Amino acid sequence: MSYKCGVYWREDFRNPWFIAAAAAFSASNCPEGVPRVFEHALADLRSANTNKILNQAGGVQEERLLAQKMREAVFKSALIGGYPRAINGLKALHEATPEELREKQLLRNPNLSLEGYEAAGNNFFNKLYGETAEDVMGMLDAVYPDLGWSVRATCYGLVYGTALPSSSSSSAQTQTYILTPLETSYTLVAALIAVDTPRQIAWHLDGARRVGASVEELNSVREVSERVVKLGRGEGV
Repeated sequence: MSYKCGVYWREDFRNPWFIAAAAAFSASNCPEGVPRVFEHALADLRSANTNKILNQAGGVQEERLLAQKMREAVFKSALIGGYPRAINGLKALHEATPEELREKQLLRNPNLSLEGYEAAGNNFFNKLYGETAEDVMGMLDAVYPDLGWSVRATCYGLVYGTALPSSSSSSAQTQTYILTPLETSYTLVAALIAVDTPRQIAWHLDGARRVGASVEELNSVREVSERVVKLGRGEGV
């Protein structure tokens, strides 16, 4: 399998292509594509850094952030594509990641209560779903109360969340995760395209617009994700 994205590259990591590609490869059950995306993105980053004044420490810091963002994208895609696929994707990425860019510590707060995660998740859900949040969450609660609670606490609080309380108080200071809300939206759109769920794709395209995505950026995310799906089917690009 070979893959080279023709979509525009970085402005301080604002370009979403490598996030979308990693999530789509993992959710498509093509874990071998994840490290290839990383290697290509890392080479692009290093090439870009040779053309600007950047000390060695700053360069390593940017490379570490790239690796972190890719790990988070694959991890967050697990709730859509399945944990077995995300495990395979993360293992393949880990094996391709230089030792100094690997994660050595837990990023999420293990001491935060489920109530704290649920409050944070509800806030993030409302931000993404906007005026439709009440209706969608009402539907989830109606079809199975455990589903609605799990979406708030586990999905949007623990896994998707990007700025969660650092204690059990929902008004506590926040800790910021690696992916921004916008980047998390790109991850979800890409994974949903990979598993072909049109209703949820539409929901999350709207959500991405609510948290700042441009039409051009969303078109790029869709293009990358659709190319990955075709590659996984052996159709080429």
